[in-house]
Amino acid sequence: MRSLLVRNATLIDGRSAIDVLAEAGRIAAIAPSLPAPDDAQIIDAQGQLLSPPFVDAHFHLDATLSYGLPRVNASGTLLEGIALWGELKPQLTQDAIVERAMQYCDWAVAKGLLAIRSHVDVCDDRLLAVDALLQVKQRVKPYLDLQLVAFPQDGLLRSPTALANLKRALDRGVDVVGGIPHFERTCAEGAESVRILCELAAERGLPVDMHCDESDDPLSRHIETLAFHTQRLGLHGRVTGSHLTSMHSMDNYYVSKLLPLMAEAQVHAVANPLINISLQGRHDSYPKRRGMTRVPELMAAGINVGFGHDCVRTDGPACRADDIASANARLLRRGHRQQCANSGAGRLRDCGRQPGRFRAAAGARCRRGDPPARAAPRGGAPRGGHRAHAGVGGDTAVARSSRHGGLVTPTLSRRSDMTSR
Repeated sequence: MRSLLVRNATLIDGRSAIDVLAEAGRIAAIAPSLPAPDDAQIIDAQGQLLSPPFVDAHFHLDATLSYGLPRVNASGTLLEGIALWGELKPQLTQDAIVERAMQYCDWAVAKGLLAIRSHVDVCDDRLLAVDALLQVKQRVKPYLDLQLVAFPQDGLLRSPTALANLKRALDRGVDVVGGIPHFERTCAEGAESVRILCELAAERGLPVDMHCDESDDPLSRHIETLAFHTQRLGLHGRVTGSHLTSMHSMDNYYVSKLLPLMAEAQVHAVANPLINISLQGRHDSYPKRRGMTRVPELMAAGINVGFGHDCVRTDGPACRADDIASANARLLRRGHRQQCANSGAGRLRDCGRQPGRFRAAAGARCRRGDPPARAAPRGGAPRGGHRAHAGVGGDTAVARSSRHGGLVTPTLSRRSDMTSR
């Protein structure tokens, strides 16, 4: 394999005029003015940003690019959005889901996004979306790491066939156990769904990623139950609570108890700024809540925090941006001006200090000698957890560079034929 030398790049920690050398598929050196090996492919970054590929920690690929189908979300609320998806499901075809998902994957790669965790609805007894996204996962495997979450959109206990369908989806190859406890009929049933799903994950050795407390109700506290069962079942480091917006309405005393419980159980958190700053606070007069979970406090407690896109051009009012960087920008504009990097729990202050401690915006730690395509998330890679592709390795090699919005991102292709997408 040819060496790759990227010259004159700006790294995500702000250092400029930096060279990055990869040899035999591994990052070999990060420093100014590196000598070029004789066989090296050289890319001049021209001072633009060079980063590991972005990771979208929370997405719904089965619903992407479906805006206006079957109609527009008139209220702009989450509940109407869920109802619209229920209206659309009987009209879905596997080919249509695959076509939309593949189009979005092309957009994602063009924006430097090479790893996506997508939730897929399992409440349709046909499992059309599951089969469609499993097909997409295989098609994009050479250049995009797609991980699927079995998501009971209509509620695990609220939907009569949800649990059976979820198990069927896992049997077919879906990677992660999902849930939505705040959408069950009662708080008690929500807590029971968390118990059932965590026990199922423990039995199968799978990670967990639950939509949790996506509400303005400060009494929606299923994240506490999720942390409890994570601790009870020994699922440390394998469980994620997504959204967690009720935390923005909780009193500070309760949060001071909750955060240590999450940290002890090593539960990760994923915020989705683009969607939640528009969906939340819909019942407020003034002042209106911003609709974001407590990102600075979570990070200060040592909890891994990632960011997700959630949706692109679907039935939500704010989900029409096409790149994950928009999620970060929106988060910062809404007052969370901390050292937050993109997705996968990376922290900007830790990124790119030296070759031995290069922590990617995607939450990957790239050490000298590590294969970029398999850089481990901070704290180690949980079984079944998603990986951050970071340049060269596996079945791919860098063919050329593309510039999108000031980023220099590698374009990946099959090593066998080097045909770029």
